[in-house]
Amino acid sequence: MSEVVLTDKNFESEVLKGNGVVLVDFWAPWCGPCRMLGPVVEELAKDFEGKAKVGKVNVDESPQTAGQYGVMSIPTILIFKDGSPVETFVGVQPKEVLADKLKSLI
Repeated sequence: MSEVVLTDKNFESEVLKGNGVVLVDFWAPWCGPCRMLGPVVEELAKDFEGKAKVGKVNVDESPQTAGQYGVMSIPTILIFKDGSPVETFVGVQPKEVLADKLKSLI
């Protein structure tokens, strides 16, 4: 399974009303560091399939959601547990850092 495409329309149902852990990658296609982080996010989606949801929000297409969470620079990763944000990472992160945080929350 690949990551879920999250938008202003489905963010509430996919993330906020869900149970469990959700990693959300705020990105844009023109952002170089975002493109560097993309494969890491895809690997995490595969590694945590069935344990945690992994999704991506294109900030150009869903500015309301990005604004709601104060995303000022991208890439920004927000991790939610049971609908509430519990961790924020700004900038490119090593896969191990994100994987360890997901494991600690599951």
